[in-house]
Amino acid sequence: MKPAAGSSKAFNEENTMSPLQKHRSQDQPKLPAVLANLASLSPSPKAGKMQASEEVLRLFPKTSAQHPLQFVSSEKKEHQTLVVGVVFSGGQASGGHNVIAGLSEALKKLNPDSRLIGFLNGPDGIIRNKTMELTPELIASYRNQGGFDLIGSGRTKIETEEQFQAAEKSAREHNLDGLVIIGGDDSNTNAALLAEYFTERSCKTAVVGVPKTIDGDLKNAYIESSFGFDTACKTYSEIIGNILRDSLSAKKYTFFIKLMGRSASHVALECALQTHCNLTLIGEEIEAKRMTLADITDAIADLIAVRSAKGKDYGVILIPEGIVEFIPEVRALIQELNTLLAKGPLTEELKKQLTPESQRCFTSIPAIVQAQLLMERDPHGNVQVTKIETERLLVEMVQQELNRRAKAGTFTGKFSPVPLFCGYEGRSAFPSLFDAHYCYALGHVAALLVSSKATGYMSVVSQLKRPVSEWQIGGIPLVQMMHQEMRKGKMKPVIRKALVDLDGKPFSNFKELREAWMLADDYRYPGPIQLYGPEELTNTITLTLALEQ
Repeated sequence: MKPAAGSSKAFNEENTMSPLQKHRSQDQPKLPAVLANLASLSPSPKAGKMQASEEVLRLFPKTSAQHPLQFVSSEKKEHQTLVVGVVFSGGQASGGHNVIAGLSEALKKLNPDSRLIGFLNGPDGIIRNKTMELTPELIASYRNQGGFDLIGSGRTKIETEEQFQAAEKSAREHNLDGLVIIGGDDSNTNAALLAEYFTERSCKTAVVGVPKTIDGDLKNAYIESSFGFDTACKTYSEIIGNILRDSLSAKKYTFFIKLMGRSASHVALECALQTHCNLTLIGEEIEAKRMTLADITDAIADLIAVRSAKGKDYGVILIPEGIVEFIPEVRALIQELNTLLAKGPLTEELKKQLTPESQRCFTSIPAIVQAQLLMERDPHGNVQVTKIETERLLVEMVQQELNRRAKAGTFTGKFSPVPLFCGYEGRSAFPSLFDAHYCYALGHVAALLVSSKATGYMSVVSQLKRPVSEWQIGGIPLVQMMHQEMRKGKMKPVIRKALVDLDGKPFSNFKELREAWMLADDYRYPGPIQLYGPEELTNTITLTLALEQ
């Protein structure tokens, strides 16, 4: 029986989706012109090859000799029915559902009888063989939506022999022609290991990666941007712009805003370029200059003192969440703690194994941050820097320094700090049009790679500064992006992270302008992401990408 018009049940059913959700789910993302005739595209080796170390190459004897691929037009051909699995791995990034939508639609274009299977809640779903059929009807309502909630995500790392065997069993049980892993550098390292394992065991499942991370550190000569970075930076920049306006209006608060970016400062740099904050810490610069915690404290205190002398007891400071790993003495401490914690909880006996320098560093840090440094590591053996309240650490240390200066008579201003963390709210927003189109294209390319039996490759879409119609496509071997890194006390092959290039155009542009931003309130207000309206508002890209290209 249909609920009566005007009843609360009818109201709730009508308002299950917001008007914007409905509109976005019905909008068709754009595709590059090269993908217009999908069934006519064939893979072709591309000139050039990224060079991994010989040590890494020896670990991947079956998949290390591959070259980058491009897709060229040929005669239209019949494509076999494919069964493909897909999984979200790691943290959320806006656009993930469009990868699945693009993958599904491409598979159906190649052969209407092809099927897509979702592994639930991340790689653990592969190990435990927890799946659901992803039909076009089901996927439709998730098109252009944020989050990973269609199939969920997780951070399980497939690393033991039993886990690899379980993954192979799942692939064989579903007769998978391909497995698409949507994730960041660690997740795609897993994809490379699975591709090697499956090939070694004569398992036909081609493993393909898709570049996902809001941190922006999964890029190289072939990958211009990871998806989700655009949306996250625009989301944070809107929030920061609002805070800047509030700071300028009230004229009495200094905001310390921590931003996502565990291993690189790309997000902080992009948001600085977008908003013109008074001070932005860039971890890579701190490392290059070998700045200590005391140096950073002094730099912030100096800024506050100079602004206060001009009657400006307010401002905004941006802090990348992973900055602690760029400060030499703190990074050394974390590395030592990682090695010790791999053996078990840090007892007083184990603590004595820290070097004298690390012991001094540890005791100088507030107790609450000490506890955060000792929290359980993530599945990859990394410290969970998101849980380290760096913004509060710096507030406390700057407050102590300003108190010292006040007693000495060198600071007479006011300091009212407000610590904030812009984090998870940037991971699952409605994707920007850039990410919506980009992810839709990445899904199509992933389907082409599976259809071509190209295992151990990452889906690539390039020329991203150009209009969508002019974007180009291809595939890059995962192994060629890898190097050796210390994980859980052992050297492991992992995909190399791309850090902020201190000689690159984005940082050079920032460096040229930042001194003026320190004292002048030259604030910029990007506002919310625009999904409808004039192209100059909707079809924007990050300033980082614009400058790099």
